[in-house]
Amino acid sequence: MGTKQRRKRKLSLQFTGRDGLYNKYFKRLLDIILSLVVIIVLSPVFLIVALLVKVNLGSPVIFKQKRPGLNEKIFIMYKFRTMTDERDENGELLPDSDRLTKFGKFLRATSLDELPELSNILKGDMSFIGPRPLLVQYLSLFNEHQKRRHEVRPGLSGLAQVNGRNSIGWKERLDLDVEYVDKLSFILDLKIFLKTIKKVIIREGIEFTQKESIFEALAKNNKKEEELSK
Repeated sequence: MGTKQRRKRKLSLQFTGRDGLYNKYFKRLLDIILSLVVIIVLSPVFLIVALLVKVNLGSPVIFKQKRPGLNEKIFIMYKFRTMTDERDENGELLPDSDRLTKFGKFLRATSLDELPELSNILKGDMSFIGPRPLLVQYLSLFNEHQKRRHEVRPGLSGLAQVNGRNSIGWKERLDLDVEYVDKLSFILDLKIFLKTIKKVIIREGIEFTQKESIFEALAKNNKKEEELSK
């Protein structure tokens, strides 16, 4: 490798990955500016969707849930509500599939339910691009490699979402999350952003086709890893 190539590679590494200059100094600034602009521009859409949620699903309009963020710090993520509060005779909530209405499915299919997450980006809980924030109870399932997904802020969309989303297995999704941490750069974020817009428009990868839950998939995978390490 020549001197010119080594310098080019060194410069590339300075801007790439979790510790790169882009992630340290520029990514957060872009998130603040873009989220503020988008919130202002889409404020009429926010109001219309909020009104429709109120009419179709009732209150509260905003769904709140704890999610692990940067360095596994727990934050409250906001989304537009997509399910009813229907309960059985014992007062227990019905399964999600029974409470998800056609209107709720429309919000999810168009990603309109995720608009309130822009406030999470503005606050610094999330980024536009990064591993999707999963449920808190999943934390205990991750091995050391998979936990690396929390070395960066979670995002509205990520590498896994533009490479199969719900159609690939959980292990593959988490591997892509860690790959993003290592390869994080402005160019990669831009590619994911543009691919996300395309997938939202054509509604690709929305249908949930995984046969195993994350608990089953990771438990099986971790068991295999333990057996191989013996």
